Amino acid sequence: MKMVSVKEVEYIAFRLAKELLSFNEPIPDFVTRFPNILESCLATPFQSFSGKSLYSGFLSKASILFYLLIKNHPFQNGNKRIAITTLFYFLYKNKKWLKVDTQELYNFTVWVSQSPPKVNQETVKAIEKFLKVHMVNRND
Repeated sequence: MKMVSVKEVEYIAFRLAKELLSFNEPIPDFVTRFPNILESCLATPFQSFSGKSLYSGFLSKASILFYLLIKNHPFQNGNKRIAITTLFYFLYKNKKWLKVDTQELYNFTVWVSQSPPKVNQETVKAIEKFLKVHMVNRND
């Protein structure tokens, strides 16, 4: 399984979100991101304890990645947009994609962002279910 690096987020996800998903609120420059939060968001899905992965399976890793990029706010602005583009890039690198209506994806992303921290495990499970329903193999 292929991970996403900080450089990849900067060059692919961040730039795409900034250029293609711009709204009335611009995304600040990449260097203004909050130190170490992005690194933590990208590393967490691949953590293990006593030789056992904390997030086993592709869907579990993709779900926690998406959740953390939204909820941990690694950037001053544009976290939801960057989370979506990073998720798409992670899926692409691993020969997957989402077949989902744009409005449905937007609504789901907003729902995740508004979810209370007390139900974080349930929210991550809901993300996993959403991805399972909409994920397809990428055709090259």
